[in-house]
Amino acid sequence: MKTPKRLQPLMTEGLVDEVVRQLMSGKEATVYMVRCGEEIRCAKVYKDIKQRSFRKNASYQEGRKTKNSRQARAMEKGSRYGRQMQEEAWQSAEVDALYRLAAAGVRVPQPYICHEGVLLMDLVIDDDGNPAPRLNDIELSAQQALEFHARLLNQVVRMLCAGIIHGDLSEYNILVASDGPVIIDLPQAVDAAGNSNAGPMLERDVANLASYFSQFAPELAGSEYGKEIWRLYQAGNLTPDSELTGRIEIDHRIADVDAVLEVVKEALLDEERRQLYQAG
Repeated sequence: MKTPKRLQPLMTEGLVDEVVRQLMSGKEATVYMVRCGEEIRCAKVYKDIKQRSFRKNASYQEGRKTKNSRQARAMEKGSRYGRQMQEEAWQSAEVDALYRLAAAGVRVPQPYICHEGVLLMDLVIDDDGNPAPRLNDIELSAQQALEFHARLLNQVVRMLCAGIIHGDLSEYNILVASDGPVIIDLPQAVDAAGNSNAGPMLERDVANLASYFSQFAPELAGSEYGKEIWRLYQAGNLTPDSELTGRIEIDHRIADVDAVLEVVKEALLDEERRQLYQAG
């Protein structure tokens, strides 16, 4: 096929030898199958910000680090230079997340390089060696749905243990490889510790999984895995091997108002004594 303009620099640099074909075009990028020497990989070509339907919402960018104060000020002002820096930060966020998650044992494509708005990474394949289909494009038995759901929950937990939340997880950005599900599309990845929206985003990601898989395994409907995972994380008890139940215990005990008021009264008296002592 004819080489897309955005891939020409990679061919000039010798990073790509041939563009085999287009794999898919989504809301943020177009993905191509490419040949690099004897290896077949994929090249994700990010769309220009004006062409994308997925907007870089401030809620996703909260907590992200910028290279220097000049860039940060430019991004805040929304200048041309600032928009360019935002675009680069948006793309590099995916590369950084992929490297961190791969190191943490999360099933994501192995990245190689991000060059002039093109991310070069492993091609995820199915049993026949063809590009793996999206989860949304395959039929599942109830048993497969339960198995995939459990495996993906573990991946979400491993991501969170590595400090990352996908932020847009659904059946459309999960590929089904020969050895199971692989998570893709991470430019909107959220910093779990530095983003005030992290909890709701984590719960939404997990709810999306339950909603999809409950079509095949109805018992997953109404599960509370997201809240359970986030509670464990906040308490410092979340590990990659945490056993999940999908249920959370709600404290129905009635608060002892009189006891609380007594504690407050004692605290006020202590403060009064302290002030009298200092005045004397």
